Amino acid sequence: MDRYLTSDHIALRERVNRFGRDAIAPVARELDETGQFPWENVKAMADMGLFGIAVPKELGGLGLDQLSYILVIEELGKFDASHSITVSAHTTLGMSPILNFGTEEQKQRFVPSLAQGKVLGGFGLTEPGAGSDASGTRTRAERDGDGWRINGSKIFITNAGVGEIFVATAVTEPGEGSKGISSFIVCKPTIDPERTAAVGCGHLDDLPFSEGFRAGEKEDKMGWCASDTRELHFEDVRVSSNQLLGEEGRGFINFMKTLDSGRIGVAALSLGLAEGALETAVRYTTEREQFGQRVWDFQQVQFKLAEIATDIEAGRHLTYHAAWLMDHGQPYAKEAAMAKYFCSELSMRATLGAIQVMGGAGYTSEYPVERMMRDAKICEIGEGTNEIQRLVIARKLLEELQADPLTSMEPVREMETAGA
Repeated sequence: MDRYLTSDHIALRERVNRFGRDAIAPVARELDETGQFPWENVKAMADMGLFGIAVPKELGGLGLDQLSYILVIEELGKFDASHSITVSAHTTLGMSPILNFGTEEQKQRFVPSLAQGKVLGGFGLTEPGAGSDASGTRTRAERDGDGWRINGSKIFITNAGVGEIFVATAVTEPGEGSKGISSFIVCKPTIDPERTAAVGCGHLDDLPFSEGFRAGEKEDKMGWCASDTRELHFEDVRVSSNQLLGEEGRGFINFMKTLDSGRIGVAALSLGLAEGALETAVRYTTEREQFGQRVWDFQQVQFKLAEIATDIEAGRHLTYHAAWLMDHGQPYAKEAAMAKYFCSELSMRATLGAIQVMGGAGYTSEYPVERMMRDAKICEIGEGTNEIQRLVIARKLLEELQADPLTSMEPVREMETAGA
């Protein structure tokens, strides 16, 4: 990986790895079982600057590159996907649209608080009738004096309850399809005022909270149990005109760009899960014995773990390459979709393989691989299902074919006979 990583990258990765081993690993099982949001570790991650890795220093971030951010998500994923997705959804989905499409006033108003982890953010896109077909948004925003009034709901929103700053999409021009969708910055108080007060992060009194904007009940999920996932409800929610994010009618285009970068984050999270499962399985099989020898000494066990390790290396190249393209201002939508598609399916193969070689022990909660398997499944669904990723990749392939001057030339109608 020397092609991608500098000494600074490696130092950051080691720092996050130590935090994962010291602070996340000891509590991950309990958090999974109780579903409690890890506010204490959120505060610690905020103090480390992990919520603003790739944000410019003048806006409160660390000013590092996209690859640095990806390394953080990957390392956190090795220990607990709920911690990883909390940072990922906050950064890529909640904050980056403001950073990328917001006015200078909006950036100065909202980004520093998000980058420093003073509050958490999220992204209101998915609706009960608009999942993979995000253009089917029904949440409506109508002009109201010098502002807007929003009605509707979003579903499966990460950080919905604990967060305070959200980017949400709504139809502003009915009948225009995707061209009639805009996005807004909307704020609400966290559902955990007592815990946020105790840890010293998660709430700010001076945000423009909108009456009627609230979170629903927490979803009872198979995985990511310590991650806060809820509905968001908009009931006559009024926002000022300066909370329109980007140009009116550009919401769909902007959130599609946001999802492209978000897919690299999901790929990194998936990669971390696979690496964590492999590490657990290797350690277990070298310490346990069956039939008078180490489990590791059975050739089929070595073959299975070798397959997982090879897939991880391939997934790492896909993910780092997509991040490298993004850092260098080059198109990366196809590569992001490939990384997300490959790594999310890799995380399922790796966690299931780890359980298989560990036998009954892998099936119990004494070891983290069964939790990792449950956490891995949603990676194939969130940020665009893998069926959508295949469509994205196929469309990009066709675009590249049509744009290639060599393939668009008239075919040669007469060819010489092969051979002497």
